[in-house]
Amino acid sequence: MSLETIMENTSDIDTLVQKARFAHYEKIQAQCGTLHLLDIARPIGLDDLYVEVDIFEEITSKRWLEMTELQRLDSNNFDRFNLGNFNQQRIPALEAVTNYSKLMVLGKTGSGKTSFLQSIAVNCNQGKFKSNYLPIFISLKKIAENNCDREQLILSKYICQEFNDYGISESDMMSIFSQGKALILLDALDELTDAESEKVIREICNFSEKFYKNTIVITCRLVGQQYQFKGFTEVEIADFSKSQIANFADKWFVAMLKNSLWEGKAKASEFMQKLELPENQQILELATTPILLNLTCLVFQFLGDFPTLRSELYKQALELLLVRWDEARGIKRDEVYRNLSLLHKIKLLCRVAATTFTQGDYFFPKTKIQLLIADYLRHLPNAPTDLEVLELNSTTTLQAIEAQHGLFIEQGRSIYSFSHLTFQEYLTAREIVAVENSQNLQQFVTNIGEKRWREVFLLAAEMMQPADDFLLLIKQQIDNFVISNHKLQKFMIWLGEKTSNMKLSYYPASVRAFYFTLALPPDYSLAYNQSLALSLDSRLAGKLAIDLALDMALIHALTVSLRMTSYIFCQRLSAIALALDLQYLLQDYPTLQQSLQNLYEELPSPQESRISLKGWWQENGETWTSKLRNLIICDRQIAHDWQFDENDLQQLQEYWNANKILLDCLNNAGNVTSATIKSIEKNLLLVNYH
Repeated sequence: MSLETIMENTSDIDTLVQKARFAHYEKIQAQCGTLHLLDIARPIGLDDLYVEVDIFEEITSKRWLEMTELQRLDSNNFDRFNLGNFNQQRIPALEAVTNYSKLMVLGKTGSGKTSFLQSIAVNCNQGKFKSNYLPIFISLKKIAENNCDREQLILSKYICQEFNDYGISESDMMSIFSQGKALILLDALDELTDAESEKVIREICNFSEKFYKNTIVITCRLVGQQYQFKGFTEVEIADFSKSQIANFADKWFVAMLKNSLWEGKAKASEFMQKLELPENQQILELATTPILLNLTCLVFQFLGDFPTLRSELYKQALELLLVRWDEARGIKRDEVYRNLSLLHKIKLLCRVAATTFTQGDYFFPKTKIQLLIADYLRHLPNAPTDLEVLELNSTTTLQAIEAQHGLFIEQGRSIYSFSHLTFQEYLTAREIVAVENSQNLQQFVTNIGEKRWREVFLLAAEMMQPADDFLLLIKQQIDNFVISNHKLQKFMIWLGEKTSNMKLSYYPASVRAFYFTLALPPDYSLAYNQSLALSLDSRLAGKLAIDLALDMALIHALTVSLRMTSYIFCQRLSAIALALDLQYLLQDYPTLQQSLQNLYEELPSPQESRISLKGWWQENGETWTSKLRNLIICDRQIAHDWQFDENDLQQLQEYWNANKILLDCLNNAGNVTSATIKSIEKNLLLVNYH
């Protein structure tokens, strides 16, 4: 074939594609140009809301990961925002469509698969992407329903029939297919029933093999389809990054407040500022999934903030994934575990969550989760007694929960986790509340000192009706931290005695919190941490009462001395002198003022030589520092050397964490008597030895 003939044929097919694009333009815009969001009464323009998604070129569930590597993660400090995305490189999803002509796009429930296909169709339709292709968007659920009475489905004929209504002949469409100028977008393979999927998959394969030059993109939930299409590259939609969350929120609030652009942007900015606060990290983690981000934005718009009772938000999010999302899309999936009611599904999830979380497992092998499911199913009415049947049922149930609801995800080959750690925490709290009894609660509260349990305790306190016994049990457990350690007992007795006779306007518990950290070794991470004291009484952030300011200044002077060495003494002598200059605080303490002046006069003159100053500190530094410490102890009853070892400090940290959690639980509790509130507030950071 001559070059001239090739160019003429190319020109002809391009003309034909443009003709078909023009004829089909309005249909694509109608099909794909709007988004229908749950609980939003009106459709939203795709361009007004859609955020470009990223993909992983390696499927999460097919990675080879070592369970031991995952179990070594620090349960208190690992990045929950990127749970499971280990060494995953993300690329823009549109780039993948450019790179691969046959693409299977997998994703979690509500991850934005359909919206992604719609954006491809609209961008192509408007000439912004693959402008010389004909975009064809097909809902596989719809095509299956339209052909349910026919024995055979022929995809090319189905498409040709649709275009025939727009004046494009079957021969023209066949020319476009033959020349590879169609961009075929097949949405939601997972929404087909088993009977439908066999027919549809067979026809997709036939079409792909016959018209191999065309670009074909199929979307499916991660475990909704086990069949691997020949010649197709599989990719996975990544969770939203923080910048994508911010972009979505900005568009969402502007779209909702359409009469005021600046009001919408201001609301979005406020939303992100609050979402990124440390206390909202659980909500931020949920917001990485678009469907849950939409719910979060909706709640924030109505309340003007995130709900005080987080359990209600998590309950709605769980209900959304378990029921409402499929209902809203008109999907009736094969109920492979139809005998399991919604209540039993939730109870099963609670059991798995509580068991794995208690054992410190955020990742668990498939065999373990199957055993937990089997154990739950075994105790249901009319449960099979045959172990093989029970094992098969547990496998089927796991696949159903993973495929239909996306609450379990496979993070590597046969390694599972909850899709969001927030759900694992919430479901754990629900299990504790549901089986509330003295023995279970007694066991539960032993975890109060562990930082990773904080959210579970807060959620349990919200849901307890009433919460009095639970809160008092926490207080009792906190006291046990001290009772079991003699050095900590002495420390807490000192703390009570030091603060009991101080005549101050602050809340007594805030004063105890102030001195608690002031008395710790200066190099310890908790030393000088006044966050709890400030949360108990914000007035401590202003000008301190003389007694507190003086004690803080004296501890600072001692710390400067303790950290002094002979090598830096010549440069830091002025720092000691400055630390001892407390005239403004000592007007009512003439004896202490004179004693400090005497100590100051023992210091050498800064005019002496470097060698002389170094020698002075080597010979006298330890004795001088001891004198300062003893003076502070005698006069102010602070600065004791408690001789804490690492185990003691760890227990003090756990005790501190536990008191913070107790205070937060008290503030979160939805049903607690005033007597319990007063009792806990009065005795916070005090130990009841009876």
